[in-house]
Amino acid sequence: MFDKGKLNQLQSQKDTWEEGKLKKVLEKRPERKKEFTTGSNKEVGRLYTPLDVADLDYERDLGFPGEYPYTRGVQPTMYRGRLWTMRQYAGFSTAEESNERYKYLLEQGTTGLSVAFDLPTQIGYDSDYPISEGEVGKVGVAIDSLEDMEILFKDIPLDKVSTSMTINAPAAVLLAMYIAVAEKQGVSADKLKGTIQNDILKEYIARGTYIFPVQPSMRLITNIFEYCHKEVPKWNTISISGYHIREAGSTAAQEIAFTLADGIAYVQAAIDAGLDVDDFAPRLSFFFNSHNDLLEEVAKFRAARRLWARIMKERFGAKKEKSLMLRFHTQTGGSTLTAQQPENNVVRVAIQTLAAVLGGTQSLHTNSRDEALALPSEDSVRIALRTQQIVAYESGVTETIDPLAGSYYVESLTNKLEEDALEYINKIDSLGGAPKAIEKGYIQKEIQDSAYTYQKQIENEERIVVGMNKFMIEEPKPTGLLKVDPAVGKLQKEKLAKLKETRDNQLVNKNLEELSKAAEGEANLMPYIKEAVKAYATLGEICDVLREVFGEYQQNIIL
Repeated sequence: MFDKGKLNQLQSQKDTWEEGKLKKVLEKRPERKKEFTTGSNKEVGRLYTPLDVADLDYERDLGFPGEYPYTRGVQPTMYRGRLWTMRQYAGFSTAEESNERYKYLLEQGTTGLSVAFDLPTQIGYDSDYPISEGEVGKVGVAIDSLEDMEILFKDIPLDKVSTSMTINAPAAVLLAMYIAVAEKQGVSADKLKGTIQNDILKEYIARGTYIFPVQPSMRLITNIFEYCHKEVPKWNTISISGYHIREAGSTAAQEIAFTLADGIAYVQAAIDAGLDVDDFAPRLSFFFNSHNDLLEEVAKFRAARRLWARIMKERFGAKKEKSLMLRFHTQTGGSTLTAQQPENNVVRVAIQTLAAVLGGTQSLHTNSRDEALALPSEDSVRIALRTQQIVAYESGVTETIDPLAGSYYVESLTNKLEEDALEYINKIDSLGGAPKAIEKGYIQKEIQDSAYTYQKQIENEERIVVGMNKFMIEEPKPTGLLKVDPAVGKLQKEKLAKLKETRDNQLVNKNLEELSKAAEGEANLMPYIKEAVKAYATLGEICDVLREVFGEYQQNIIL
């Protein structure tokens, strides 16, 4: 650490720099004299010195990688020992077409699958429901029954891949289907590796694909925690998601705060249900966004790791090291991509990839250049995957652990983001926790205000988006975009009709009745859902049973 005399000397040098040389430089560039801010509107100083981190306790706040509070990473060797899992989020049209895309990605070097489901699947409706008309297979793959899931993973050995499924309200049903497919392949549940998103609170906050009210939704989540602890021990039972919070317009500090506040609510709900924190906490995982402000994003990941470790240790008394570790998947920022000059998105994704890697991610999906226009083509997906591979094998940033540690700016910004996030968490605690804060509209209003500020800055050209509000060009109409055949909906309806004719409908009805009775009580619902799935009860039929018992969530309108 620096003594007082040295700090005073450095302060004098910093003042001299700011008032002298730097001022002259800025005078020559009057267009840059405005205030500098991060992508989240945090003021950026002209110069950072040891003064800006003088109160940083290196042993307490930094330490070493793989050691509490994990600011520098959750593994002692990080990427020198093993690279992150390279996932590509994929799914569209039918299970057959998505299966072909998964095989293509695996051939190109993807090391983990990430399943996108269509909107009807996400909100628990079958493809033949009237409300599903026009949406089947559009933003993901349509999965109506175990039959579709069997096709989706045909010839893909589930004991050899790690699978992430972005599904929330009906997460228990899709997880049951995945386990059943594995069993049909001869793979026992204790060998399965992957993640189910299973994060319903962020659906109420930012995304909207909810089904049931808060309390029964929280019951389903804790049922999955308990079931997987016993039956699927290598499975990550939840991916607490800041990604969609950021996509809705939050700042970096809000992304940390609201995500961890949701995490606190899940941990508390599981403890209240009688689970021991160290039994389920090691299988919690997180999902963050990576935006364009490279150094702010790096600081965000480091702050989130440190804050979560302290929350788990000091608030919940977790004792296992793995209970304290914030392990996370990252996806590059979809909302940062532009329909104008889409080739520029390749550069944006490269910057965001570098931020995620320098921030210590465990898993990464890179968006494709044409996603502001359509579902990504095979060529675009390959470029997105190659972006990860180039960073991994050619950039050199993976060869040393936490290479930005000790940067005056990064450490200062890490501290500031942690401080701001903790202030939000304390406010949410004062409101009664995340579910209560959601009911009162507090979190949604904070995000809306941040999104409005950001959009106004773009419209006023206070924030430059290359190709959209500056450096524009005349562009031809885009070609070669992927389009989902409207006939997909008809094909799915025909498959469903055939399934319902050939399955044992008496067994289906029996299992659905047993599920209904269990839902009325307090039993863990996973075994009942699994039995219904194995009898080829459809997603919609299972969710309708639960809708009948639990009711449906009604969103409050925030003005």
